[in-house]
Amino acid sequence: MTAGRKIRVLIAKPGLDGHDRGAKVVAQALRDAGMEVIYTGIRQTPEMIVETAMQEDVEVIGLSILSGAHLELFPAIVEGLKKKGLTKTMIVAGGIIPDEDIESIQQMGIKSVFGPGSHTSEIVEFIQKELSSPEK
Repeated sequence: MTAGRKIRVLIAKPGLDGHDRGAKVVAQALRDAGMEVIYTGIRQTPEMIVETAMQEDVEVIGLSILSGAHLELFPAIVEGLKKKGLTKTMIVAGGIIPDEDIESIQQMGIKSVFGPGSHTSEIVEFIQKELSSPEK
């Protein structure tokens, strides 16, 4: 955690996904680990996600996607964050993302991808480790 303050995480469901069970499980695990979690609900546009991240002053955005539209939606979110000056906001992703797309996603600025079968403890530990590193 940063300077006595809880890590603030936005969990968002970009696009037309209607299934959010995984996002809710991750949100609960992050809360249980002492993080402050804001959950956007389903069917969020990239603009809505960026605006919420800015208003809530989050350090991390977790994107959950099942629709296969990650290569269209994620760049719009990353670009929107840049335009708002939120370049230090860490982004992680999860859901159904083909292995062959992971490198492209990471090159666009997504720090890590957690697919089906990932343990929530991996996500918690990753966020804590990344935010405690000296360059953060």
